Amino acid sequence: MRLVRILAFPISLIYALVVHLRNWFFDHGLFKTKSYKTPIICIGNLSTGGTGKTPMAEYLISILAASNKVALLSRGYKRQSKGYLLATKNSTVEELGDEPYQIHKKFENIDLAVDSNRKNGIERLEKEVKPEVIIMDDAFQHRKVKADLNVLLTAYGHLYSNDWYLPTGNLRDGKREARRAHIIVVTKCPPNISENERQKIRKQLAPHKHQQVLFACMEYDSEVVSKSAKRPLISLKEEQFTLVTGIANARPLVSYLETEGLQFNHLKYSDHHNFSKDEVAHMNSLKLKVTTEKDYVRLSEKVSELYYLGVRHRFIENDASILEEVLQNLL
Repeated sequence: MRLVRILAFPISLIYALVVHLRNWFFDHGLFKTKSYKTPIICIGNLSTGGTGKTPMAEYLISILAASNKVALLSRGYKRQSKGYLLATKNSTVEELGDEPYQIHKKFENIDLAVDSNRKNGIERLEKEVKPEVIIMDDAFQHRKVKADLNVLLTAYGHLYSNDWYLPTGNLRDGKREARRAHIIVVTKCPPNISENERQKIRKQLAPHKHQQVLFACMEYDSEVVSKSAKRPLISLKEEQFTLVTGIANARPLVSYLETEGLQFNHLKYSDHHNFSKDEVAHMNSLKLKVTTEKDYVRLSEKVSELYYLGVRHRFIENDASILEEVLQNLL
């Protein structure tokens, strides 16, 4: 795979040129950007995935929904429906896509819609729902919409500043576009990351004066959950199980489980993998399975004895307070 990426370098130069021209057109007004009366928070990244956008959306919802009418707008990647769709209690994971469906089931007090046309989605939400704030998931590249707050995520160990354009690297947008972010969150940090290392990362990212760089680690639940039961994660030490993942980067989860002293086999699939009948049959032939929450929403009705391990962002030191203050000033 590494050799293929190196050989694809000329293609990455063409891709870089296209990305640069597109952003130049927006910067100079040849492509139009629209603002809206409803405050809009955009969560995104410059890479192809694996930075923790869904847990960040859930983090923001947990803060904002306590005192605001919140709506979330997603494109609904790999969903089987088309156009604009406002989620209801009867919506399915096939209609919404795995990540929006996960959020919809977890936060029933917010409105959630999917639409690849973000402008249309916002206008429909403003007309039909009248939210007080809209969170746009995975929308940093959607420059037709001007967000009031851009939250840019980059993963520890895979900083966008050290990356290159697709297909040689993982960048789908230019590093220079990081200037449009108001907050840059370095996700998946070691829980004990030192201030000295954080300063080194800040220097690498070279933020502008208007930007704040925050740091967060992934915090996993102490229990695994199925449709009918919960059990302590530590209890899995007593038996062999299979880890099933269809996410962009399973390494942090694998490392965490190994650190906890658990023994498991790993069935690793690509992000948003469409599980075949044969793959589901193979899973059902295995005894105990653990997966991510994103994969669980697609597999729970098909695979028996399946549990998921929840995860969330935990900000380092007082960075959570900094983010909350920014949100309060926005609303």
